[in-house]
Amino acid sequence: MNGSDSAQQSGTANRDEELDVLFGVINRFIGYFTRQAVPRTGNDTSVEYPFVAMDTRQAYDQLLLARSYLQDHSLFRPGLTCIDIGCGIGNILLLAEALEFDVFGIEKDPASLQIARNLVGEKQVAEGDIWTFEGLADFDVVYYFRPFCEKTKQLKFERLVEQQCKPGAILIANRKMDEAIDTDPRFQRIAKDFPVWRKINR
Repeated sequence: MNGSDSAQQSGTANRDEELDVLFGVINRFIGYFTRQAVPRTGNDTSVEYPFVAMDTRQAYDQLLLARSYLQDHSLFRPGLTCIDIGCGIGNILLLAEALEFDVFGIEKDPASLQIARNLVGEKQVAEGDIWTFEGLADFDVVYYFRPFCEKTKQLKFERLVEQQCKPGAILIANRKMDEAIDTDPRFQRIAKDFPVWRKINR
């Protein structure tokens, strides 16, 4: 290993340590807001999860992957949109906004909804759920972290999202139940280690 390689590895290690510190601080704030929202959840916890925070580092890496993919294919431009379905307190929206996406969330739980609106903005978070939401096809990146704990509803949700998102959209589907997407000709997986696909045709 030459000096240049050693310096590069040292710089990468330092950056990773700095990000770990940053994500640690972010997680403390997420924990604070989560403790406010979860006890007051209006969700039916027999079929739906209350707000559960996705691992911040992993979510950031997934969103960064989506942006990098779009940049590598000369598709990234100002104004690209990202939606978080069931956005909870809005933590994922903040990460996507930091990566230069125009963000939007939908959330039906009043306990989380107001926190998200306070963090991201009233106009960026709509009260509602996926069953009544119209406009999913308007977004360039579609994100979710499994909203349903009941299998039938979760599978119905996944199929609805996959049907409605537009060709060209990137789907980030955390804790997805149905693995059939990997053989679905409408979708192409763009990351081996992350649940991230691009819809290539309708």
